[in-house]
Amino acid sequence: KEKFLSLILGSEPQQAPRMAAMSSFRLLPLALLLAMAHARLQPTIRLPSDDGSVGTRWAVLVAGSSGYYNYRHQADICHAYQILKTGGLKDENIIVFMYDDIAHNLENPRPGVIINHPQGGDVYAGVPKDYTGKEVNVKNLFAVLLGNKTAVSGGSGKVVDSGPNDHIFVFYSDHGGPGVIGMPTYPYVYGDDLVDVLKKKHAAGTYKSLVFYLEACEAGSVFEGLLPNDIGVYATTASNAEESSWGTYCPGEYPSPPSEYDTCLGDLYSISWMEDSDVHNLRTESLKQQYDLVSA
Repeated sequence: KEKFLSLILGSEPQQAPRMAAMSSFRLLPLALLLAMAHARLQPTIRLPSDDGSVGTRWAVLVAGSSGYYNYRHQADICHAYQILKTGGLKDENIIVFMYDDIAHNLENPRPGVIINHPQGGDVYAGVPKDYTGKEVNVKNLFAVLLGNKTAVSGGSGKVVDSGPNDHIFVFYSDHGGPGVIGMPTYPYVYGDDLVDVLKKKHAAGTYKSLVFYLEACEAGSVFEGLLPNDIGVYATTASNAEESSWGTYCPGEYPSPPSEYDTCLGDLYSISWMEDSDVHNLRTESLKQQYDLVSA
């Protein structure tokens, strides 16, 4: 059974491509972790505009690093936000975690602007700053995912206040290691803790489907052997449990960033799925089709 990307990323037709063609990339094999409860899936997925019972679409976007040298993680998250907005998601249903020390950093050659492609436009404009600085932490992230408003400290206070018919998309971009994802604050996110949160979310009956895209080295280890196959979660990762993920649009590579940039503009896996989303009709492309394209 296939879920269409419009159910997660939005149903509006995408705009003209803002990025380069996918064929210019050397793509890594992805670790596909598919844990969908087949009994809960329908042969076809109606668009939200077709059937109000489909539920609300939510998104949690996390850049788990800080520092200008990690420019690419916040650039990835900002680009994802623009895709979601184009797809029709409302700001009230998009929750953004980012340290927010890049756009106005003294090292940024374009103050107030973040780009995710050498010829790309500003992806920073309009991005809500729900949790920034030290508010980007494990406690707040888990509280947001669980919809626990009282456990959130600082920030906008927005949480995933979802119901049983709702669909949740989580995109996390950062460094990683065996069983762990980075955070700009300590402690880090550990795979067993994250999966426990997903189990609790499922037990509460507060989503119909949850899609998790993870950009990090050794990202497969965060879910492998931990994620149950019966909680309605579909996850893809930038790398398997033993390999690195890679930055892209880096100085000295082709295509390289504008000459004034001395850092990578994006991450290969993230750029791949987002540039695919930029150019394809998400009303007809399924999650499986996107996985097959990105991992080819």
